[in-house]
Amino acid sequence: MTRVETLLWEVLPYVAITVFVVGHIWRYRTDQVGWTTRSTQLLESRRLRAGVLLFHLGFFAVLGGHVLGIVVPESVTERAGVTEDMYHAVSVVAGTGSGTLMLVGFMLLMVRRGTDARVRAVTTRTDRLTYTLLGVMLITGMYATVGENLIGGGYNYRETVAPYFRDLFLLRPDASLVTDAPLVYRIHVVAAWGLYMLWPFSRLVHAWSVPVKYLTRSHILYRTRGTAASAAGTRTQP
Repeated sequence: MTRVETLLWEVLPYVAITVFVVGHIWRYRTDQVGWTTRSTQLLESRRLRAGVLLFHLGFFAVLGGHVLGIVVPESVTERAGVTEDMYHAVSVVAGTGSGTLMLVGFMLLMVRRGTDARVRAVTTRTDRLTYTLLGVMLITGMYATVGENLIGGGYNYRETVAPYFRDLFLLRPDASLVTDAPLVYRIHVVAAWGLYMLWPFSRLVHAWSVPVKYLTRSHILYRTRGTAASAAGTRTQP
């Protein structure tokens, strides 16, 4: 194994995870005011609404597929009665559908950001780098799903890439499991590590700002002006 392969598959993952964790702590302690999406909805909302909806619907479906494919070993699904052919067919169909939703939403958002002068003016360098990494991940992910698995005859990443990721968290990564994977998978993985390192310093931090307190906060009472004036007049009458 070369030095470059050692850096990519055994060093980079731990650097990315460290930056991801420490970066979020630093950002939260020093920039809570900037912990936001920096939404551009006030500048343009029609195309934003459609793009965000498609992107997030596709994202959650893609995320679920990645968790299932990487965290759950092939032996577990086989014991559950799901053969590799069955899993492959479902993953291709579901992955193509969810990936297409996410990709279409992403393209709508990028076209909006590139064609609307006001939205383009508030786009930072960090935003551009974030969108570049997201674009690389989307394109390589779609190619891996459609090109490698649907058109190219299939590649069982659950025997190579998935065990490699699980072994990372056991502190015993076997780089040989991923070095022989198709190039598109390797690009996809490296882009993911790059995005994780950039995450704490980008607008992606809004992913952790789930409005949980909204569900338990007190109700807000609204009264019309007429009702308030009528009540005030009643109180002042002798």
